[in-house]
Amino acid sequence: MIFNDWLLSKGKSQRTANSYSGAVNGVISDWVVDNKIANKRLTDIHSYSDIKEIVNKLESIDIYRQRNQDGNSMYSAALKQYAEYLFDYSVEDIQDDIDQVLDDPEVSVTEKSLLISTRVGQGRFRNSLIDYWQGCAITGYKDTRFLVASHIKPWKVSDNNERLDHFNGLLLLPNLDKAFDLGYISFTDKGEIKISEVIESSDVLGIRGDMRINLVKQHQEYLAYHREYVFENNTRQNGV
Repeated sequence: MIFNDWLLSKGKSQRTANSYSGAVNGVISDWVVDNKIANKRLTDIHSYSDIKEIVNKLESIDIYRQRNQDGNSMYSAALKQYAEYLFDYSVEDIQDDIDQVLDDPEVSVTEKSLLISTRVGQGRFRNSLIDYWQGCAITGYKDTRFLVASHIKPWKVSDNNERLDHFNGLLLLPNLDKAFDLGYISFTDKGEIKISEVIESSDVLGIRGDMRINLVKQHQEYLAYHREYVFENNTRQNGV
């Protein structure tokens, strides 16, 4: 199983890798199917955003919550790792989003071109973030060759206007972009960084508690969504 190999590549022991991959492919998938959260097993689902949605629904299932508590959060840890694995291999997720745009009869050809270029991190959206932030939104690093255009409210749950809105975007160094997309960091209304307790060795990743970004009111609604549904705070530690 590729997920098992990925866990080993991330430094997990063979025992842990076997436990996590076995749980995802076994009992967790059974709970998902039995409770009609999805009609196929988790290992047949290759979309990072779909897995995030499934896990949110799983948290309302009594047997999952109880077994996860009894197992010292082993099941939620396995799901968190599976989501990160899919995030590392998210090309299929991007293609699904592009296909959705192409199949939408309500979107003009011009707008389709803009949306597709935005989804792959190029075009007008990226340029507008470069113009607005003038460098990494957190560190100020200026060389845009190393910077990633990231949506605050994820693409999957944004409407087409939000997908193109530069206030729904941060320009970040790759390590900060990934931490933000995975919900390991977020920001308060005042722009102060919030670091999830779930993340390990945040300082090694160059993430510090004194980091901040300069926000305007147009950012607030997007960041409120990120804090509520993406950020891994204490109340969500038993999920992905």
